[in-house]
Amino acid sequence: MASDREIITDSGIDIEPVYSMPDHPYDLPAPGTYPFTRGIHPGMYRSRRWTMRQYAGFSSAEDSNRRYRLLLERGVSGLSVAFDLPTQLGLDSDDKRAFGEVGRVGVAVSTLDDMRILFDGIDQEAVTTSMTINAPASMLLLMYQIVAEERGADAKKLGGTIQNDILKEYAARGTYIYPPRPSMRLVTDTFAYCGENMPMWNTISVSGYHIREAGSSAAQEIAFTLSDGIAYMQAAIDCGLDADTVGGRISFFFASHSNLFEEAAKFRAARRMWARIMKERFGVTSAKAQMLRFHTQTGGVTLTAQQPLNNVVRVAYQALSAVLGGTQSLHTNGYDEALAIPTAEAATLALRTQQILAEETGISETVDPLAGSYFVESLTDQLEAKAQEWIDAIDERGGAVQAIEHGFVQNAIAENAYRKEVARSSGAEIVIGVNRYADADKSDSPISLHKIDQEMVARQVARTTAYKEHQDHEAVDAALQTVRNVANGEDNLLPYMKQALLAGATLGQVANALRDVFGEHRAEG
Repeated sequence: MASDREIITDSGIDIEPVYSMPDHPYDLPAPGTYPFTRGIHPGMYRSRRWTMRQYAGFSSAEDSNRRYRLLLERGVSGLSVAFDLPTQLGLDSDDKRAFGEVGRVGVAVSTLDDMRILFDGIDQEAVTTSMTINAPASMLLLMYQIVAEERGADAKKLGGTIQNDILKEYAARGTYIYPPRPSMRLVTDTFAYCGENMPMWNTISVSGYHIREAGSSAAQEIAFTLSDGIAYMQAAIDCGLDADTVGGRISFFFASHSNLFEEAAKFRAARRMWARIMKERFGVTSAKAQMLRFHTQTGGVTLTAQQPLNNVVRVAYQALSAVLGGTQSLHTNGYDEALAIPTAEAATLALRTQQILAEETGISETVDPLAGSYFVESLTDQLEAKAQEWIDAIDERGGAVQAIEHGFVQNAIAENAYRKEVARSSGAEIVIGVNRYADADKSDSPISLHKIDQEMVARQVARTTAYKEHQDHEAVDAALQTVRNVANGEDNLLPYMKQALLAGATLGQVANALRDVFGEHRAEG
């Protein structure tokens, strides 16, 4: 898809790749040039469409594998893996603490066999895979690498992203395992490991999505996300890693909510703020490392269980905001997600929403179509100013780690979430079908919902137990003890965790070996 291809409307109007007005009050540097307000690539979607991802994972690796194959057949260009809660917490499916949660909000992956089944028949070199996993991110990445290598893939050619953003877990989401300091060590160990072994892999996706879902404002989402990014960059530099190299492998993950123009402006403001942070604070010279590359997901918290078909419209407008803002990849939520894991039909419609946006609306025919709008440019400037105030407040408290440890970020999110809830309850913030036009409208047809297959869950638990029974216990115990020894030192943990997994250890066993050394984090209050 060449950026200089001729595009003519049915009215006979030539569409230019980029529009600019040199004497306009809001004239900006061209797309693809610092500070990237107008986009990170000169041609943006004229040159290459955004990656269309659909986030999926449920019950078992077998079920999830079938969904991935279906989505690939229907045109997705990247996979996005949702893990169940036990996996996110480093617990095996047969752990007593996992009871009732196995396979409920994502796929259960406890063993290498689970990962083998999850990607059965999928060429891991040919797809990019995003894994929404944080506390045990390094372990899931190693399992993914091992399975790919078993099938003859070159790890240096594997492309994708692990979220690996532990700071937002303490601030907004809660699926942490270890205290902040050792968790940051796992993050930087992953940076170093991938730099040597998986250079095409994005080693962290700094997430504003969960911050926004927890109740932050758009300005807070920018600020708290970029502050976390600053903390990761500083930690990497403190470990002796090269700022340009690490910066080139950091990506971001934002929410797109329903205020169309503010959301589009949010992405533009975040992009130029990060470029300046990288150049001015960290002295980064690589253009790639200055670019804020980001994935977007439409707002899960905006979806309603009441009149669920309204969510189709919400998702379409939110997707429009993300594309107008210049996202690099996009997940569109299913209309039934306020009620259950999306059905195949809902996931397909969500994908078709992106495809219609890309192919029918003309939105991808010119770069940054909102540029020069007095309204959008003013919103962009004001969002940047408000976000900078929050970043300054975090810096005054010693940075993101200290601000989170002392509850500053959590309290700010909670206060804004409370204000929003009061606004919805009073009707000051309108939610169609909930506090407006929610009368006796019974016109919605009942919708089919995905149901958890309890027999499949039971098979997953039994398979995990059987895997452990067939382990070479002596080899596994020795490998896990090595992990504990290294955790007590300063060497990179990932090569030793990989050896433990190759010896037959499970995710939970490796996570528990680190628990023995690092302990577990307990939130105050």
